[in-house]
Amino acid sequence: MAKRMREFIRIDPELCSGCQRCHTVCPVDAIEGEPGEPQKICGDACVMCGQCVQICSAYDAFFEKDADWRVQKLRERNMPDGTNEPLFAAHYRGNFLAVKEILMHKNKFTMVQCAPAIRVALAEEFGMPLGSLVPGKMAAALRRLGFDRIYDTNFAADLTIMEEGSELIKRLTEGGTLPMFTSCCPAWVKFIEDKYPELVGHLSSCKSPQQMAGAIFKTYGAGLDGVAGENIYSVAIMPCTCKSFEAGRQEMKASGYQDVDAVLTTRELGYLIKEAGIDFAGLPEEEFDKPLGIYSGAGNIFGVTGGVMEAAIRSAYEMVSGKPLDSINVTSVRGEIGVRRTIIDAGEFQLKTVVVSGLKNVLSLLETVKQGNAEFDFMEVMTCPSGCISGGGQPKMLLPLDVPDAYHNRRNSLYRHDEELTYRQSHENPEIKTVYEQFLGEPLGHQSHKLLHTSYKASS
Repeated sequence: MAKRMREFIRIDPELCSGCQRCHTVCPVDAIEGEPGEPQKICGDACVMCGQCVQICSAYDAFFEKDADWRVQKLRERNMPDGTNEPLFAAHYRGNFLAVKEILMHKNKFTMVQCAPAIRVALAEEFGMPLGSLVPGKMAAALRRLGFDRIYDTNFAADLTIMEEGSELIKRLTEGGTLPMFTSCCPAWVKFIEDKYPELVGHLSSCKSPQQMAGAIFKTYGAGLDGVAGENIYSVAIMPCTCKSFEAGRQEMKASGYQDVDAVLTTRELGYLIKEAGIDFAGLPEEEFDKPLGIYSGAGNIFGVTGGVMEAAIRSAYEMVSGKPLDSINVTSVRGEIGVRRTIIDAGEFQLKTVVVSGLKNVLSLLETVKQGNAEFDFMEVMTCPSGCISGGGQPKMLLPLDVPDAYHNRRNSLYRHDEELTYRQSHENPEIKTVYEQFLGEPLGHQSHKLLHTSYKASS
């Protein structure tokens, strides 16, 4: 396992100055080394969140290096040869070259999905203002890159709420392991499997939206296009450096094939667009393909910390109480505080929730769960400090002063987009209703359990 983890996140000893800034942000103390000496990542501890990649300030002064050295480094990192950005010591080894090859040869039917946080960060790669909301330009760019179907992870986020909300209600009303933990963040799931194996049963059995989308693409989506699942190449564009690890898990083959074939970060999508010579800022606004590109505001806010909880409350409240929320905006779960507690009065019972930003902030709560003293029913945990908008695969802020503004603007853009959308609750999404009627049956049913749920287990 350690070797596999280091394939994704690495620290180049030739470039590392030993400043130890990476130590300050690593949520699991996985970085080892003396001050002033090259640092190393302990693969057994690393959860691949990529926060070390975001904060690293040690880079190559490439004007002092020869061209062959630089090309070698770029290829080791699976980056395009023409990239002229600095090469930082802490880096992510991605899938840019593999996806580029597939798009060039057109020997597979390609489907692509885009996480909610991508649409508020991608434009920064092209000099546009921090937090610019660009879903239409992003869809247009992906179409020009040659993807056959441009779908959206937000659709699968709505699907996640249908399943996760139903699972929570079942655990509350029929008996089940409580409190229930969200399972959307793969770094958080890996942390529980590695460090708190006795609490694995508290994780929701739901797959993440990325993996739900992958399974749906190669089954329901394949049927829509009359394409065999084996001939589909499914790509996910993610803000997270741990998503490649998640896609490669052995259990993520519900469609009969690897459900997600490759994951690109926001930065890697930027490389593809630049290398193709696409004028991103000048692109028209285009729509995602239907039906798997239609989403609600609830699915959209998965990109911010507290978003999964708010989306779940918006639907679960109505499922339990039979009446709408007084306000669709559940502002009590929003914010950047490490731990936020909220009690929702849902008629038959009070739903006690906890939202956690940053992995280190969850440790004391996990101890209360172990001791049987947890005073909450449902907990959302995001490994990265502001949720997915601050993921390790997002555009890197070269000036630390820009970081707070970037996170603030990205977050506000997602909430603004939520307000603009026709549907703001996952269960209102008409295409979600259709996929259940035509294919899945019902939440927690046989087909949805087979494709959309999994079992997590302690690491061996």
